[in-house]
Amino acid sequence: MSQLASWDHPEPLAVSSAPVPEYGSGSLADLLPTLAAGMGVPGLTAGIPELTAADRNCVFLIDGLGWEQIQAHPDEAPYLHALLGSSRGGTGRPLTAGFPATTATSLASVGTGLPPGAHGLPGYTVRDPATGELMNQLRWQPWTSPRVWQPYPTVFQLADAAGVHAAQVSSPAFESTPLTKVALSGGTFLGRLTGEERMDVAAEQLAAGDRSLVYTYYAELDGAGHRYGVSSDTWRGQLMYVDRLVQRLAEQLPPRSALYVTADHGMVDVPFDEQHRIDFDEDWELRAGVALLGGEGRARHVYAVPGAENDVLTCWREVLGEQFWVASRDEAIAAGWFGRPDQVDERVYARLGDVIAAARDDVLIIASEREPKESAMVGNHGSMTPAEQLVPLLEVRS
Repeated sequence: MSQLASWDHPEPLAVSSAPVPEYGSGSLADLLPTLAAGMGVPGLTAGIPELTAADRNCVFLIDGLGWEQIQAHPDEAPYLHALLGSSRGGTGRPLTAGFPATTATSLASVGTGLPPGAHGLPGYTVRDPATGELMNQLRWQPWTSPRVWQPYPTVFQLADAAGVHAAQVSSPAFESTPLTKVALSGGTFLGRLTGEERMDVAAEQLAAGDRSLVYTYYAELDGAGHRYGVSSDTWRGQLMYVDRLVQRLAEQLPPRSALYVTADHGMVDVPFDEQHRIDFDEDWELRAGVALLGGEGRARHVYAVPGAENDVLTCWREVLGEQFWVASRDEAIAAGWFGRPDQVDERVYARLGDVIAAARDDVLIIASEREPKESAMVGNHGSMTPAEQLVPLLEVRS
């Protein structure tokens, strides 16, 4: 029996009420094209025109650091918190991550400058139309050709071809991953183990060219949030460390440089009870007519048995009520969840769920049997709420 079956099902949320990401004017996909266009890279548009052009640009992406999390922790992150305003000579504003607000999708949006409907990594797991299997786009399982899956050039490749010194400084483990190849390749990859080493090398790479575009990354804050939650001492300790890393890099900026601190998504803690964690594997109503369950707890791609699409959509809307925005594939595309409707590639269309469910409240659709590790996470993300969707764009100039 459905965990929600004893409730009077509330009216479903209107798809149009979802706060759609600001593609084209204030999303992660607009950042690198804006910076590269300011360095004279042809074929790119400045989607964030208020950013002042610089000859040397560095993007430091901190996995899991939402705008609201910085606002809520001024004591743990004094340097970052100051950058929310303009007290250090920089400016701060939020960007929207894009839907879903998850790492694989966001990194592809950052690196290609395209929305998810174009680059084609529209979720944590999505159906591969060629095989009918779920494809994990973070771990790249099962393996498929990266360039078939995401054929567009990255901004780093375009910058490198235009004579800009392009470099990525990250963990050595990421150098050869398919996600790096499709999202962040171009120029030089420099693997460094510690955060301090990455900051120092990023500053060196900025100074290595008259025009430079450098990207660096830190992942452990996100891991602490997933395991322990954004209210935990462990997460706060990671935030304190991240704050010191940003200051370390900012203090080494060479002349004519701009540093931009951003993230791929924010995060929310979800309580461990049946009201907040709806178990798909134990819920016959939600399972009815479903062939595959993709996405993640707060941003689900639901693939129906052929012919059952409308029934699944109706059922999910009735069961989830006001807790989720529930849309058909075509409704989500028309509403702009994955970019402008005309930006959704034909090759991407069938990767999207027949039904797409995005959480509004602090709830999850877990799958305790098929996704035991993901179902046990404290901190989660993926949807379009401000806590997940808003990421920082903090600027420091030399």
